Amino acid sequence: MVSDEHKRVLDPERDAGALKALTHPLRIRLLGMLRQDGPATASELAVRTGESSASTSYHLRVLAKYAFVAEAAHRDGRERRWQAVHSVTSWSNKAMEASPASRDFLSLSRRRQIEHLEASLVRYEEDVAEGRLGPEWPEVAGITDLMPRLTPESLAELSEAIDRKLEELAARDAEDPRAERVVFVAAGLPVAPREPGTAEPVAEGSGTEDGAGS
Repeated sequence: MVSDEHKRVLDPERDAGALKALTHPLRIRLLGMLRQDGPATASELAVRTGESSASTSYHLRVLAKYAFVAEAAHRDGRERRWQAVHSVTSWSNKAMEASPASRDFLSLSRRRQIEHLEASLVRYEEDVAEGRLGPEWPEVAGITDLMPRLTPESLAELSEAIDRKLEELAARDAEDPRAERVVFVAAGLPVAPREPGTAEPVAEGSGTEDGAGS
């Protein structure tokens, strides 16, 4: 659970422009890099993304316009450095479901998270194959695919419990030299039953739980 001072909560009516700014994939990527790795210049981000510095500079200015990023302290005074203003952006799903535009944003945002997960899986497998991660990591890393029956209240309780535990463990390991940055994606998506004989749009869970304890 991220403290309120590090979180920005967007409202679909009040922050329509800010939400629109986050629909561009490069802006999402730039914001993620600044949050993960700290302040950087447009030129540094251009090298890391493979984009031109003119492009990264433009998109950083758009993010600054909507208060996602701000100028950081300059190391040499020659090129502007940028930093993320908040570590997390969030919103009320109920509020986001109120209009077609905000629903579209919500759908896009979730698909971007899936793309991030896919890219992270590729990077993890490369890191294991090339020995960049210690031998203890493959046993505890993994993806769980389960489909329990839960009430809305139980799903909310599960989400809150995960947030609390993640915050606790991240604080405990913050100064541990063995710690690595871990991509952790949690999804709780209820699916309604379909009538017999109709095509099933979502594959059944495989019941797969790889990693520690499997």
